[in-house]
Amino acid sequence: MYYVYILKSLKDASYYTGFTADVEARLKKHNSGAVEYTSTKRPFKMAWYCCFEDKIKAVHFEKYLKSGSGFALARKRLV
Repeated sequence: MYYVYILKSLKDASYYTGFTADVEARLKKHNSGAVEYTSTKRPFKMAWYCCFEDKIKAVHFEKYLKSGSGFALARKRLV
């Protein structure tokens, strides 16, 4: 299974969208500071995630959520 997830920073209330095969391990990585992009915004909580059987569909959905209309959808309906 593949997951698209949205994390919320407890430090500044910003959001981060990502893709992974292991959502729990990925959250731990973000919170440990191992992900350079998010290391200054720790700690995080899981705001939303969705499961996909198809890796390509998951990657495309993550890209969509990072686009303008996908960003708006995520902030209005998902988190």
